[in-house]
Amino acid sequence: MEFKDYYKILGVSRDATQEEIRRAYRKLARKYHPDINKDPEAQEKFKEINEAYEVLSDPEKRKKYDELLNAGWTHGQEFRPPPDWDFHIEFEGPFRKTYYWTAKGDFSDFFETLFGKRRIFEDIGFTMPKRGEDYEVPLRITLEEAYRGGIKKVKVKIPKRLQDGRITLEERQYQVRIPPGILPGQKIRLAGQGGEGIAGGERGDLYLKIEIEPHPKFRLRGKDLYMDLPLTPWEAALGAKIIVDTLSGPISINVPAGVQSGQKLRIKGKGMPDPKGEPGDLYAVIKIMVPKRLNERERKLMEELKKVSAFNPRL
Repeated sequence: MEFKDYYKILGVSRDATQEEIRRAYRKLARKYHPDINKDPEAQEKFKEINEAYEVLSDPEKRKKYDELLNAGWTHGQEFRPPPDWDFHIEFEGPFRKTYYWTAKGDFSDFFETLFGKRRIFEDIGFTMPKRGEDYEVPLRITLEEAYRGGIKKVKVKIPKRLQDGRITLEERQYQVRIPPGILPGQKIRLAGQGGEGIAGGERGDLYLKIEIEPHPKFRLRGKDLYMDLPLTPWEAALGAKIIVDTLSGPISINVPAGVQSGQKLRIKGKGMPDPKGEPGDLYAVIKIMVPKRLNERERKLMEELKKVSAFNPRL
């Protein structure tokens, strides 16, 4: 077990005042706090300076520790406590402290040999910066808005913590850029629009989670679109050229002769756009319709067809 020079660890002289020790500790704690310093060695350094402060900030511990230094012990020297070593603290009257940090494990063997086990660090009057919370709220848009993208004014309600600790909702308005082809469940990030940070920490982010309203004509599946395409019996039987609406405008498609109800006609590239790849497709789902009422000529033609046709859909 090695002797630890706590004055050297904090970078102060042996005659440093309590205020000087406190300032040195605060400076090092900010530098090596694991929430700020991601160096793998920072956590051990952070524990080491907390251990040093635990001793030097306590007048009784410091006095007892100074006895060892006066006896000539130096940093890194192989150490065994003197045979007459003894340490204890008696607390008198009401005792109250506030603790900010908890050590992930005991102090060093050196500390525990001298002073016993301790796992808590005294509040030193400051809080380390902490990033604010991220918020997520739904953003409901039309299919056309999702298809075309663009700038949209939106109002959202964001959680806000009041000074008395209660949570309320604050309405905010934003100009949001919607990328073309955005899909349900995807999110738009508004950096720095989330919860407030603590002790100067940066604000969190706000995420708008996309929801797309149902459309009277199109159904969205992934980045493909589906629509029903009603046909007359003769269009289905003979084939036809049909004008269909798409989100980018009307187009003409060829319906092959003999098409069946439920059959899907694929219109390539007319689904949702994809900025990072191929667009989706549009599928026209055939629905063969028959007239509910026939005029006299239509009835005669149907009856004639019945007589001459050998078609039996049930075979």
